[in-house]
Amino acid sequence: MNWKFLNLPIVLSINAGYVDTAGFLSLHGLFTSHVTGNFVTLAASLLHGTSGAVTKLMALPVFCLAIFAARLAHYRLGRLQSSALSIFLLIEIAALTIAAFLAFQFGPFPDADLPMAFATGMSLVVAMALQNGLHRMHLSSAPPSTIMTGTTTQLMLDLADVVQGLPPEARQKLNPRLASMLLSVVAFALGCALAALFFALYGNGSLVLPPVFTIAALLLHLSASS
Repeated sequence: MNWKFLNLPIVLSINAGYVDTAGFLSLHGLFTSHVTGNFVTLAASLLHGTSGAVTKLMALPVFCLAIFAARLAHYRLGRLQSSALSIFLLIEIAALTIAAFLAFQFGPFPDADLPMAFATGMSLVVAMALQNGLHRMHLSSAPPSTIMTGTTTQLMLDLADVVQGLPPEARQKLNPRLASMLLSVVAFALGCALAALFFALYGNGSLVLPPVFTIAALLLHLSASS
């Protein structure tokens, strides 16, 4: 595996864990990456009368529209396919920067359905939708950087295969995949921990870091492509 497909997904996994946790803490339980989880928090919001029901309800359709648009843009880029990943990362940086500005300027948000809170949440959702999409389109050989459930499932299945016993040839092929998946899960967990720490220290100001992570991912990609 080319080193850029090992290191770039790791940085993106840190970013996804950070954004999902920081968004959850800043916007009253909004999942910006694991958007289907908002069905659970939406039900809880409706039951307990807490804020953010509209924002949680809109997260999935906005996520879907962003993925749909990204796929169409992928086709329209045509001869620029070699630069498509960079373009998607730049758009993700822009969306995360908008979210950071809104959160810093107008937060903290007492109600996640306030207009500026809603705009912050949807900017984060769009950014994570783009990251999901670019990973599927351009980094499909690496473990997903956003949702760790499938990766963890496969990791446990592969570990069980190792314990059960595999021929040397199969074990040799499996080891790199195990290492890649384990690094992805650890990176995501690290992002979650960093978000919790920085939110405790800086509140909504913690959202200034995701654009930095994504810029680092872009620089990694550009250096590997040069």
